Amino acid sequence: MNEKAKSVIKNLYYTVAANFATLGISVLLNLFVPKLLGVTEYSYWQLYVFYSSYVGFLHFGWVDGIYLKIGGEEYEDLDKKSLGSQFWYLMIFEVILSCLVILWALFFMPRSNQSLILILTAIVSVVTIVKTFILYIFQSTNRIKEYAQLSRNDRYLYVLFIAIYFVTGGRDFYWLIAMDILSKLILTVWGIFRIRDMVTVKWVPLKRMYREILDNINIGSKLLLSNIASMLILGTIRFFVQQKWSIETFGKLSFTLSISNMFLTFVNAVGVVMFPLLRRTNQNKLPMLFTTLRNIFVPVTYGILLLYIPAKLVLGIWLPAYHDSLMYMGILFPIVIYEGRMSLLINTYLKSLRKEKTILLVNVITLATSLVLSLIVIFVVGNLLLAVGLIIICLALRCNLAEFFLSRTLDVRLGYRLFLETSLTILFIASNLIFNSSALSLAMYAVCYLIYLIIIHRPAIRSAKDFINLIKDK
Repeated sequence: MNEKAKSVIKNLYYTVAANFATLGISVLLNLFVPKLLGVTEYSYWQLYVFYSSYVGFLHFGWVDGIYLKIGGEEYEDLDKKSLGSQFWYLMIFEVILSCLVILWALFFMPRSNQSLILILTAIVSVVTIVKTFILYIFQSTNRIKEYAQLSRNDRYLYVLFIAIYFVTGGRDFYWLIAMDILSKLILTVWGIFRIRDMVTVKWVPLKRMYREILDNINIGSKLLLSNIASMLILGTIRFFVQQKWSIETFGKLSFTLSISNMFLTFVNAVGVVMFPLLRRTNQNKLPMLFTTLRNIFVPVTYGILLLYIPAKLVLGIWLPAYHDSLMYMGILFPIVIYEGRMSLLINTYLKSLRKEKTILLVNVITLATSLVLSLIVIFVVGNLLLAVGLIIICLALRCNLAEFFLSRTLDVRLGYRLFLETSLTILFIASNLIFNSSALSLAMYAVCYLIYLIIIHRPAIRSAKDFINLIKDK
């Protein structure tokens, strides 16, 4: 095994270890915070989490353009004078933008918890975007160990702060938000220190940099718009749920999504390593590698669905106030499959092939579908359970549509597999909705999953062998 293969395995170890720790922290947050805060306070905290998930878009594609340009390069070869100057211009721009939002919230919104959450979101936006810039530098140049440290260590601090706060009797959501901002700020300062040779350069005058900045925004805007559309697929449904029903209903739905997203942790870890690796891989090998990875990854994600019933039983005992959330989780748990495949395989491949327009097209089509159907289901039909089901329908549509375009680009035939996988997803959801007995629904899905494994076991085993040989040959 040569140094390149060792480097890949080492990077996978760093990211998987980092995300394993993050998963543990997510479990603690999702199990203890809702129990200690109560439904209303927890719902306001989730509203902040919801708002802050969108602040990364306020660079308008600037950081995404840099990411796409330098992906696969060595850190020593970067134009540090240009990137260091852009770092400071970006920070100044974000501070101005944040101040405008704060002024608007103070003078044009009624004093309420929602206006306070908006102000705190504006503050965290500056920290988040600076942190994203540094993370993209680390990821693009294969500094995965530092990427893992920056992406996880603020969560360690956050859990420590929260533990001290709860032990001393605190129960207000806004202190949880303040501690989230503080923990992110501390680690972002550490990240700045790690790229100090870049950020301490003499600034290039803005009049000489603006063409480069505009070019980065132009390149990254397609990816940014894709990401915005991607998040709005879920965001519009969640927002309409809040408008139609209540903040408590919004919180219970958010809790379900948080639990489902915990299981995406390891998938995202592998995706971090994949982008710089694919940018350095011979283009002729990409179709074979895609088939190999897909044949291994998809059966594993369907196996994760077996964990739903045990998780449901444990959470039902621990958090009885979130009984409705557990019913929603029986519908939404396949998020692991579709979001995982998008993150690990499809989006990573499309970015590597510079198919940003394809990503944008797929997300816009799915967003339009989500918007129209959610308006009908939520405000006309008024069925909450159907609105929850709409989330998984839209995510499945996006994943399958994107994979269709990618398979055409790579000239890879998926054949019967998409039909087989979609049928298995429907059977999982149906077993949870139809059977009152958890044991019966688990048994039904387990039998279906076993039949699925029997059908696809030969290509899966062959792909596993190919992957092992690929690692050995490197």
